[in-house]
Amino acid sequence: MEIQTFSVLRKTFFRYGLAVLAVIVALLLRNLLAPLMGNSNPYHTMWLAVVFTAWYCGIGPSVITTLLGVLGVWYWFLQPTHSFAFQHPKVQITGMIGFVVFSVFIIALGESNRRAKQQSEKELSERRRTEQELREREHELRAIQSDLENRVRERTAELDEANKSLQQLSARLLQLQDEERRRLARELHDSVGQLLAALSMNLSLQQNNPFSPVAQATQAENVELVDQISREIRTMSHLLHPPLLDEVGLASALQLYVEGFSDRSKIAVKLEIAGDFGRLHSDLEIAIFRIVQECLTNVHRHSGSPSAEVRLAHEDGRVRVEIRDAGKGIPRERQKALASSGAMGVGFRGMRERIAQLGGSLEIQSNGSGTAVVATMEVQKLSPELACEGVGKS
Repeated sequence: MEIQTFSVLRKTFFRYGLAVLAVIVALLLRNLLAPLMGNSNPYHTMWLAVVFTAWYCGIGPSVITTLLGVLGVWYWFLQPTHSFAFQHPKVQITGMIGFVVFSVFIIALGESNRRAKQQSEKELSERRRTEQELREREHELRAIQSDLENRVRERTAELDEANKSLQQLSARLLQLQDEERRRLARELHDSVGQLLAALSMNLSLQQNNPFSPVAQATQAENVELVDQISREIRTMSHLLHPPLLDEVGLASALQLYVEGFSDRSKIAVKLEIAGDFGRLHSDLEIAIFRIVQECLTNVHRHSGSPSAEVRLAHEDGRVRVEIRDAGKGIPRERQKALASSGAMGVGFRGMRERIAQLGGSLEIQSNGSGTAVVATMEVQKLSPELACEGVGKS
C-alpha cells in the first residue's frame, strides 16, 4: 500500500514539475524572440506550454501553467516590465482575459482528449486482460479436455478389458455347460440306462413264471413303464449331448435330432445340408446344433407352424445356418426386445453369445407369414485325418 501511494505521489510531482518547466521554457523562448517580436503578442510561446501540459500532464498542471504563464508574461513582458503594474490597463487586462479564456478551451480539449485516450487505453488494457484470461481459460479447458480424454481412454480400456474378461468367462461357462451335458448324457446312458436294461430283462424273465392274473397285469405294466423310462432317458441323453455329434459329426446328429423332433412334435422339418459340408471344429458343431435345437424348440412352442426348414451351407469361408417356419411370426414389440441384448430371452441370449464367440452374427426376420433366423460364423474345418478318426471333441 505504501509503495502504491509513493508511486502516485511521484507521478503527481512529475506532472506538476513538467508544467513549471514548460512555463520556464516558454518564457525563455519568448525572451529570445523579443528582438524580433518586440512587446507585441507576449503570449505566443505560452500557448505551446498550455497545449503541452493540457495534452500530457492533466487539468491541474494545465491550470498551473496558465496562471504562472499570466504572471510571467505580466512581470517580464507587459509594460512597465519587471513589475505587476499596468501601463495600458484596458488592453493588457483584455489580453490576459483572452489568454485565460482560450487556455481554458485548450485545457478542456486536452482533458477531453486525455480522458478519451485513457479510456481507450483502459479498454485496450481490459481487452488484453480479457484475451489473456480467455487464453488462460482456453488453456485450462484444453487441459481439462485432455484429462477427460485420458480418463475416457482409461475407462474405455478398462471396460474393454472387463468385456473381454466377461466374454472369456461366458465362453468358459458355455464350454463347461457343454462338457457337463456330455458327462450327464454319458452317465444316463452308461449307468442308468444299463440298470434299466437289466431291470427290463429281469421283468421279462418273470413273465415266463406263473402268477396270479393281477400279478401278471402288474408285471406287464411294469415292463411298459421300464420301457417308457428307458425311452425318456435316451431322449434326455440325446438332447443333453447327442452321441453322434462326437462320433460321426454334425450332419448325422442333426438328421437324427430332426427326425426325432418331427416324430414328437408332429412338425414336418426339412433338413438341407450342402454335400461338401464336412466336419467342423467341435465348438462350431456344438454351436450349430444348439442353434438348430433352440430354434426348433421355439417353433414348436410359439409359432404354430406345421412345418420348418433347416439349411446349412458354406459362403465365402463362413458357415450359414438358416431356420425358417411358416407360423404367425414374432410380434413387433417382441422383435424390438430381441434386438436389445439386455431384453432378449435366455435362449436367444445364449445363441448370440455362442455366435459372437465364434466371430459370427445372428439375424432375425419375422412377419405375419413366418420367421427366419440366420446365423453366420467363421469356418474352422478339421483335417481329413482327424475327420476320419471322428475327432470333434474339445
